[in-house]
Amino acid sequence: MKKITSVLLALLMVALLATGCGSSAPAAKDGGNSGTPSTSGQGFEIALITDKGNIDDKSFNQGSWEGVVEFAEANNVTHKYYKPEEATDAGYLAAIDLAVTGGAKVIVTPGFLFEVPIFEAQTIYPDVKFILLDGAPHTADYATFETKDNVASIMYAEEESGYLAGYAAVMDGMTKLGFMGGMAVPAVQAFGYGYLQGAEKAAAELGLADGAISAIYHYTGDFAETDTNKATAKTIYQGGTEVIFACGGSVGKSVMSAAAEAGKKVIGVDVDQRYDSETVITSATKGLRASVVQVLESIYKTNSWNTFAGQTTYFTAANEGIGLPTTVIGDANAKAFDRFEKFTMEQYEGAFKSLVDGTVDPIRTIDVEDANGYATADELVSGLKLSKVKVEVR
Repeated sequence: MKKITSVLLALLMVALLATGCGSSAPAAKDGGNSGTPSTSGQGFEIALITDKGNIDDKSFNQGSWEGVVEFAEANNVTHKYYKPEEATDAGYLAAIDLAVTGGAKVIVTPGFLFEVPIFEAQTIYPDVKFILLDGAPHTADYATFETKDNVASIMYAEEESGYLAGYAAVMDGMTKLGFMGGMAVPAVQAFGYGYLQGAEKAAAELGLADGAISAIYHYTGDFAETDTNKATAKTIYQGGTEVIFACGGSVGKSVMSAAAEAGKKVIGVDVDQRYDSETVITSATKGLRASVVQVLESIYKTNSWNTFAGQTTYFTAANEGIGLPTTVIGDANAKAFDRFEKFTMEQYEGAFKSLVDGTVDPIRTIDVEDANGYATADELVSGLKLSKVKVEVR
């Protein structure tokens, strides 16, 4: 009887440890992994925690995970991803705890949703290095911002990438543009603002009249693939819009589906989405993979973690942290701009150079009265200094 009781107690202790030492926070699901855990019991050394999306979201989670896989496989480091049971601060912290328990020494967290959890985790786990993409650690009430020496905060100049997308669309001959963002969070706002400014610049270079470019601007309020989002895109296309910049994770899947049925075009986001649909003419990308690899190299290869630790580092055109895709994966002879009718690589290189040398410096933020960040048409026009582009907000 004593032996049975001891076994039951041992099992109970294991269960408590697996759920964060008895915490009421939801557990996380084990994700994909590669490499055999070390014989010393250290487990999986590099971990990635997904946000509310899936690892194959064709966006932030996937792009970040690809960076982990690229580095880890090249350097024989074990790695694993974890998907939280709940997209809450408690859920993310539970997943981080599971990763640390599983041997993680470095944890990659993709997106602003991790800002509050990392603010707490950086103190709870001082010996773990965190790579926070698209965010900076802060308290839930935004009263305190602090990035400790075990955290690298990585940001991207989305306004520059969006600028290139809008510039390309108008230079290609399109005059009726659409923008479907997910939620009005800083990164999505910056993409949209840059998109409108790029369209404005191209219209000016082409000598188009004021108001010659029309843009429908819409936030879905989510990052999901839904029938509602597809119906919204369908309606926008039916109104004459030629291309929609789909800037909201899996919202892009809904837009691509609508575009395929309407015979219209899509601009992808975050990663190169041309492989997901023939409707995608280009994508406003962030160097997710490249930035993750670069920070991991600073930890494992160059002993230069201090260049990222305890601060925010921006990846921009100047350090090749953003851009439109210029190559096609798996085909060295393919042309990345083959889905444009007029826009050329030479025009792109000129626009990219203007960002690098600072000749063009797109506006990243504007004053918006709405507490949720939804700008009105007047706020967009005045804040971004638009005249060639007229905006309709839906």
